[in-house]
Amino acid sequence: MLLLALLLFQLRAGSLQKVPSYWLQVQELVTVQEGLCVLVPCAFHSEASRNRSTLAHGYWYKKKENSKIDQKTDDLVATNNPDKEVKMKNKRHFLLLGDPQAANCSLSISGVQKAHSGRYYFRLEKGTVKYNYRSNLLTLIVTGLTQTPDIHIREPLQSGHLSHVTCSMPGACDWPMAPNISWAGAALRALRSGLEPSTASEIQLTPNPQDHGTHLTCRVTFPEAGVSSERTVQLSVSSPESQGNVSYLEVQKGQFLRLLCAADSHPPATLSWVLEDRVLSWSCPSGPRTLELELPTVRPGDSGRYTCRAENGLGSQRGTLDLSVQYPPEDLRVTVSQENRTVLEVIQNGTSLPVLEGQSLRLVCVAHSHPPARLSWTWGPQTLSPEWPSDPGVLELPWVQTEHEGEFTCHARSPLGAQHISLSLSVHCEGGALLGTLGAAGGAALLFCTCLIFFL
Repeated sequence: MLLLALLLFQLRAGSLQKVPSYWLQVQELVTVQEGLCVLVPCAFHSEASRNRSTLAHGYWYKKKENSKIDQKTDDLVATNNPDKEVKMKNKRHFLLLGDPQAANCSLSISGVQKAHSGRYYFRLEKGTVKYNYRSNLLTLIVTGLTQTPDIHIREPLQSGHLSHVTCSMPGACDWPMAPNISWAGAALRALRSGLEPSTASEIQLTPNPQDHGTHLTCRVTFPEAGVSSERTVQLSVSSPESQGNVSYLEVQKGQFLRLLCAADSHPPATLSWVLEDRVLSWSCPSGPRTLELELPTVRPGDSGRYTCRAENGLGSQRGTLDLSVQYPPEDLRVTVSQENRTVLEVIQNGTSLPVLEGQSLRLVCVAHSHPPARLSWTWGPQTLSPEWPSDPGVLELPWVQTEHEGEFTCHARSPLGAQHISLSLSVHCEGGALLGTLGAAGGAALLFCTCLIFFL
């Protein structure tokens, strides 16, 4: 009986000893399509979690098939240990996004490839604790790419009006494995320099009536994975003035244009060309049955509605052409308004602009172009205002200071070209003009200024 009591005491005493606890919460199975990205949430616990003063290092390994866990042979894909080398092929795709110090082992995988399929496990090293969570493996399955891009048209497509079109790929990374985007379609013929449709997720369209019913395609390619996907939409272009015999023509400034008005009638009709309400030319009934109107060098002022009229004693008929002249930014100028209501118009590059320190300054940049130019301001190499702000081309300096000195440049960009105008801002202190007068008098004075102090 004495021996049995002693054994029971030893068993009870042993049960009171604290057994180290290690657990990890992570998805057992993650399925993702080629080229896309996935974030795998992960959290863990260990006996060393309470010791916040000891640095924690986390490691994600890809386990070799049909073998035991072994850090010497398994492939290290991500870690926060700067002294541990990760192969470049893994570093580009895997990132230990979580902070092991905070018991977070979340893993980010970008630009997933078929070769990434497999089983992964997490390892913790913190002080004397070195533990592999071998009972909580993550299985990653990579399938073929079936996801298609999304095409979003921000404004309804209207003939002659600018619209913004964006293409995005759900599940794709913005960085560092962003896909390549390319566009195709008849409506893209007007794209020029200033837009890069082969790499831009957003393009601008100014459709014509003939673009109605045509197709626009966005293709998303993941170069490293070697896969791509595309979506095609049919464009619906509205034309408010499409009733009747109305045509639309878009030309560029400087082009040659010949318009022909013809009518078959008996008796012969009188033909005329009219721009808005102004008669440009006409023919007699006894003359040719066609009337030409030539514009040797198209100018922006030639835009408008041209009407061909044919009239005889039995009736009349007309055909209408809406002419839109496109041209790059030109006549770029800046209007300067200062606190003392001084207004200056800058039309030449390099103009010097003196301003008193502490005053407010308002710079308004204006450019003529069609389609409308995108306006932005830079100060040296620094961009001060984005393109397409709520009040484009306006730069406000409520309180000018000496550090604002330098070159301010307004940029005007359109699909047809770009132009810029710069002005040099110099900041002066109030009372600085008194310096010469005081010096000439030979008196001794102490002149205090908000930006300079002179001893005379």
